[in-house]
Amino acid sequence: MSKGSELKLIKPIRIAMSGRSGCGNTTAGRIVAERLGIVHVNYTFRNLAKDKGVSFNELRNMAQENDEIDKELDRRQLELAIAQSCVLSSRLAIWMLPVADLKIFLNIPLDERTRRIAQREGGDLQTKIAETQQRDALDQQRYYRIYGIDMNRFDGADIIINSGRLNAEQVADIIISAIPRDYFA
Repeated sequence: MSKGSELKLIKPIRIAMSGRSGCGNTTAGRIVAERLGIVHVNYTFRNLAKDKGVSFNELRNMAQENDEIDKELDRRQLELAIAQSCVLSSRLAIWMLPVADLKIFLNIPLDERTRRIAQREGGDLQTKIAETQQRDALDQQRYYRIYGIDMNRFDGADIIINSGRLNAEQVADIIISAIPRDYFA
């Protein structure tokens, strides 16, 4: 189904989208949700940090010492996602939302992810590469310790998309085209 056609869902749907930082998960998820007329759930560390009145980096450091930070974030996301038709975009969505009707993993090479992160946040590309590698390693260790999730194994995904060569609209097109037709009028 192309983006120009009318998309009218006739039954509830939950789409789980995961990927590492800079993969385009949030942007593509927002576009898919808008096109389908459903909620985009993307409650992140940045949102939780703001709610707690601390910086993003402070919260990330706190999460290294306190597993309850991740558990609170994941609990909040799941409460929002389970309550309605939605697109849930998060690092762990495909693992944490077992009722998802479609599970997508966006995979993208490190150099493209860090280029996007540097473009979004500013800063030197080489510094962003080192920061992103460190963040990936810390996230991987934490997710495995807390949940037994290996972010390098995404065999539970229905679709794996290399989003490095695609823009967010193209990624959204692929995701929407993967939704079974019986979800639409």
